[in-house]
Formats: sequence, C-alpha cells, structure tokens
Amino acid sequence: MSGSQACLPPVLLLAMYFCHSTEVAHSIQQSFKSELLNFYHTFILADGKETTVHLLEDIPKRYYFVLEKGRTSAPFTVRVTPCDVPIEWSIRVHKTSANYLGKAARDDLDVQEALKFPKTMKTVSTLFSYRGNSVETYMGTSYYSAVYVLEFLSIERDTQITVYLTTDTTSEHLYPELPTDPRIDVVGISHTTVTLAWKQSSTALQHKENVQYCLLVNERHNYKSLCAAETALRPSGVTSQQALALSLSPYVLDPQQVMITPNGELSLVSKAGNGEVRQICVGTKKTYTVTNLRPSTQYYFDVFVVNFLTNASAAYTGTFARTLEEPEPKVTILKDGKVIQLTLDGRKEALHDLQYQAVQKQVQFAFQSCSGQIRVEIARGGKVLMSESFAGLRHFMLKGRPGDLYLLHLGSTEPSNASVKVQVSSLFHRPFFPVLPESLKIKSFSKLRTCNSVTIAWLGTQQMSKYCVYKKQIEEDQVWMETRNADRCSGPESRQKGDKVLCKYFHDLNLRRAVTTETISGLEAGTVYLFDVYLIGPSGIPVRYYSKVVKTRKKC
Repeated sequence: MSGSQACLPPVLLLAMYFCHSTEVAHSIQQSFKSELLNFYHTFILADGKETTVHLLEDIPKRYYFVLEKGRTSAPFTVRVTPCDVPIEWSIRVHKTSANYLGKAARDDLDVQEALKFPKTMKTVSTLFSYRGNSVETYMGTSYYSAVYVLEFLSIERDTQITVYLTTDTTSEHLYPELPTDPRIDVVGISHTTVTLAWKQSSTALQHKENVQYCLLVNERHNYKSLCAAETALRPSGVTSQQALALSLSPYVLDPQQVMITPNGELSLVSKAGNGEVRQICVGTKKTYTVTNLRPSTQYYFDVFVVNFLTNASAAYTGTFARTLEEPEPKVTILKDGKVIQLTLDGRKEALHDLQYQAVQKQVQFAFQSCSGQIRVEIARGGKVLMSESFAGLRHFMLKGRPGDLYLLHLGSTEPSNASVKVQVSSLFHRPFFPVLPESLKIKSFSKLRTCNSVTIAWLGTQQMSKYCVYKKQIEEDQVWMETRNADRCSGPESRQKGDKVLCKYFHDLNLRRAVTTETISGLEAGTVYLFDVYLIGPSGIPVRYYSKVVKTRKKC
C-alpha cells in the first residue's frame, strides 16, 4: 500500500477496491464520488462523553461513529446543543457489508485485506435533519452494521456546539432528567418581585448533594441551554468553558456585585449588554422569589438543573414576566400648625410623603421621634433642601416664598417600626413644641442615694414651663426593654396614677442656673426604679426626657 493510500478512510479504500475489480464498480464510484469525499476531515465521535465542536461560518464539520452487528439491535442516542446561533445538522447512515465494517472499524484494513471481501453495494440515507438553536435529541436503533455520519453547519457566524453520543442504554444518564412538564410557572408578581415555581427533577431528588437548580435572570431573552447562556453573556475575549452555574462565573461574566441573599444563596449581579444579569443557585428548592427588580420592567427567567460533578445540565422551558408599575406615592397634605403622628415600617423600607404649601416666607418644620431613629428629607421644586437621620427632637427653619410647595419624605432607619410626630407652621407665635433645654438627660447623684430615697436633676429653660416627675418600680432584667421601647411621644396621661411623684413650674433667665433638683423619698431598699420627667409647654404638648434608672442602696 502506498503512503497516500494508508491515509485514506476505510470507506474510500472500499471504493478503490470496487474501482479495480469491475467496470460496474467504476460507475458506482462516479455516482458516489461526492459522498466519498465527505469522509475527508471527518472525526470519530467519542461514545459516552460530551464533545465540544467549534464551527466556522459556512464550513461543514463531520463526525462519524460505527455500530457493528453483534446482536439483534444496537440502540444509540445523539444529543446536540447549539451554544449560540441556529445551526443545520443531520445524521446519515451508510449501510454496507457487515463483514467489511467489522474489519474497517478497526482502522487496520489494507488493500490486500479488502480484496478478500465480496463486492457489496453501499446505500446512504438521511435519518434526521434539523435547523435551529434548540437542544435536540435523536434516539435510534441499528439492526445492521453501519457508519453514521453527523454533519454540522453554521450559516450565520462562527459558533460552537456540544454533541453527546451514547450506545449504552443501561448506564445512568449524563444529563439531569427534566420532569414531564418542564415549564416554569409565575406564581406571584409585584412591582419589585417575581415568584417562580417549577416541577421537581427526579435527578435532583435522587442526588441532592451533587445536583442543584440554578436560576438566570436577564432583560434580553430566554436561553435554551446553559451553553447558550454562557456564550451570549461571556465578555469578548473570554473562552472559558466552565459552566455558568458552577463557576458562578468570574470566567463567564464580570460580576459587579456578589450578594448573599437572606436565604443564604449566592447571587451574582453582572452587567451584560442590555441591563443586569443575575445568577442564583438555590439548592433543591422548587420555588424562588426574585427580589430587588425594577418596576414596570420585563424580565426573562431560566432554570437549569445542574450536576456539579459532571458539569452536565438541562434547561427548563424559560418564561418571562413584567413587574408591576410602581404605585403612585400617597401624599398626605399638612395643614398649617396641625400635628400628625405617623408609624414608619422599617421592614418594608417604605417612605411617607407629606406635602405643605407655605403661607409665609419662613416655614418651621418640627419632628419628634417617638421611638426608633427616623430619616427626614425636605425638598422644594425638585431640589433637596435638607436630609438628616436622628432620634429625639429636631427643628428646621427654611426660607422661601409664600405659595412654595414643600415635599417631605419620612422613613425609618431601623428594621423595626418607628413613630414620629410632625408639625409644619408659618405661625411662629404658636409653636408646637416648648422651648427645649440644651440636654434632655436626667442626672442622678450616687452620693445622695440612700436606702429609701434618690436625688435627680435636670435642665430647664428661660421660659416658664411645667415639669412632672414619674417613677416606676422594675426588675433588673427589664431595664433594657423599658428604656429601649419607651414611647417618647406619650405624655403623663399614659402613666398610672400611682407613678406620679410631683409637678412643678420653674425657669431661669440665666441658662447656667436653669437647673432643678428633686429628692424622691419613700422608696424600698435595694430596688430598681425608672424615673421620667415630662416638660409641658404653653401648647400643652409634652416632651419626655430620657428615662433614668436608679437603684436604691440595700444597706444604710
């Protein structure tokens, strides 16, 4: 055999045998000339593993495998996954002599060996052909020895695909099994969330330690395979083949933000072309709520069941949903000088919107945080004039023009609820809050503490005001709860009659001397007491000082 003959495919060697043996074979050779040339640049397709195939535009690529007649039938499965643009692919079977193929498949056939076999005509038929970008699976059975040729062609641009061949129907499937109904259901929509549900994969049920569901959220379109998602979302110049869900993909995407969700899942948020792309692996959960979405935006959702050991995956049928429009904020109109009280829900992170129209050039804004810390923003004409977070009491004076419209945004800075009183007025001769001292802290004197009395002091103002003192006996383990949850907007009317100690009036024009003390007697030894002082101004609205906890001495 010449060196050039040694490189020829077995089927071409058989054609040469036909050519040298008979004139009839010569005509057969001419009719099959183009078909035989197809075996140039044809590669063996590996059995039992996934093969990645790179396709150049308009250049076909062929793979073949051989099934020998060794039993009644030989089942086989071929699965092709396009990773980008639509492709054309087909399966052709080349039927010929069983004896010949048994020898040719061993790749050691020479011309002398081929001459031993009888002349047999070969036939070619197409079993399957497809054009598109969906994942397609062909399952067939061979009842005779044959060569099967797969041909792939990309007509749009260079791309890649994956091909999987198996002839072992007894082994476990490489790809996770999808349920009979592989659709993703949208079970809930709000303006910032979408809740999804899907049927259980039997593979995920059997191999919980190695198989997970991974969710892909984007604003472009659905992806029919994990391979397609990787290719579309991969930055230019990156060619890594690591699975998107497995790597959570610093190799596939350039993550802008890595988040641990409240449920403990790892979520990657990346920028890719049109909008954000999120990748979330949720274990074996069959429902998931995607949060922090934009209102009135269409999102596409894909769920992949992924085997983390083999990198093989299967895609559910993707779905899409449009988040609801953001509800118009409910605006409360503030009347001049009127006091309102609001409860702010910190868990929902919702803001209260208030609106006030000025009747004078100067406007006074007064806020009293009853519990928790609040944040306040005041805007006029679309411009933010002030923004601040605080607890306690705050006054703000702003100057503008009569008729100016002020918009107030109030919210809680804590996950728990907060409460606040608000007053806006242009009538400064009728203030809501009394004039306040420099500090609302109550001081106690340890050296003046006895078994049945304590002495406390607090600051006053230059304005004559009424001060009422209240006490409450508590347990030592109640101190944090009593001081933490105190409603600073509540007045003496919320206290029990037995808590009242005294009320008195005082003021001093010299602020350095505007301080008063009070000795409270009749207490029990070794007991913890909570003391409160209420400042009540001309408007009758009380301001509560910060509570003071004092324990009387056990022995005197």
